[in-house]
Amino acid sequence: MLQAYEGYFEKGQFFPIGQPVNIQDRCRVIVTVLNEVAPEQKETAQAQAWREFFEAINASTEGTPETFERVNFTRGIAL
Repeated sequence: MLQAYEGYFEKGQFFPIGQPVNIQDRCRVIVTVLNEVAPEQKETAQAQAWREFFEAINASTEGTPETFERVNFTRGIAL
């Protein structure tokens, strides 16, 4: 069965437009490269939050502690 997927390549990876694709390993493919630049993808709110988080960590001038305090998130606490 012949299938066609539209998407774009970035840094050696294929990003489909629309639904995710599932292609079995070692499946013979034909790739056609169009002379068009893919439109910019809007950054999701979640991706933006992660990007800002890592930017803040990288911009921090505080040192990294050798160990971290153990935390139990399921234990109730009294305030």
